[in-house]
Amino acid sequence: MVDLRTEVAGIRLRNPTMLASGILDETGGSLLRVFEAGAGAVVTKSIGPEPREGYPNPTIVEIEGGLLNAVGLPNPGIEDFGDEVKKALAGQAVVIGSVYAKDAAEFAQVAARMADFGVAAVELNLSCPHAKGLGTEIAQSEEAVAEITRAVKDAVDVPVFPKLSPNVASIAPFAVAAEKAGADGIVAINTVKAMAISPELAMPILANKFGGLSGPAIKPIGVRAVYDIYEAVDIPVIGVGGVSTGRDALEYLMAGATAVQIGTAIATHGIGVFAAVTKEVASVLGEIGLPSVKDAVGAAHE
Repeated sequence: MVDLRTEVAGIRLRNPTMLASGILDETGGSLLRVFEAGAGAVVTKSIGPEPREGYPNPTIVEIEGGLLNAVGLPNPGIEDFGDEVKKALAGQAVVIGSVYAKDAAEFAQVAARMADFGVAAVELNLSCPHAKGLGTEIAQSEEAVAEITRAVKDAVDVPVFPKLSPNVASIAPFAVAAEKAGADGIVAINTVKAMAISPELAMPILANKFGGLSGPAIKPIGVRAVYDIYEAVDIPVIGVGGVSTGRDALEYLMAGATAVQIGTAIATHGIGVFAAVTKEVASVLGEIGLPSVKDAVGAAHE
């Protein structure tokens, strides 16, 4: 029988799947529902220091190969989110808190409050491609990545996972900068900056004009990023981008990921995608003679 358990920076997971930040993660009830459906861990909506409404509609458009979104980081603010985390924790969910902010000091403040709620780790959203001043600008500076990571590490006692952007020339140096600043793991990748235009209207479809592309179209980009990061750092990597099957997950695992996050596939495959992915991972590992998920991690480098 294949052992599906894995461990990320001391966090033990019953299987290598996680809910990615940004879908079904705004309430304690939805987080718990996803965990009960089979996810090994759940990541919250990205939460900031103050309530934020986000962008006007249209904010999401379905395109061939995935979803394009510019939601604008809507959230209730960190002080009003504690009860939601506690509801999920009361149901025994493994919860990772995603946070965003405009600078290192604010990141540290929000992350510290998130840690106070009892999350297992804090994920740093350094890489949203459509929120001005709150994402890509940070992710394109190694110094900013390091400064924010260091500030958060000084403020919390739980593992810290910076989430990096694919919208850079080379992602590995950013992972190295985060590792040197004390990161306990790396999440790769966030969405790819993109846009869609309506020929009939001769204008961008999204109200924000451009947004972040997620789904199957970005999986090869994510796999390549994880492969590069795995060779550059000695801390765990969490792969994200286009995972909808067990074989997708195994690509990330064999590229070097210790776990994978799933988001867009919930919209196309339903909440049962976590159990389905896990089942296929076990099946394929059994077929190729690997006894555990841990044996698959980094296998493509050997």
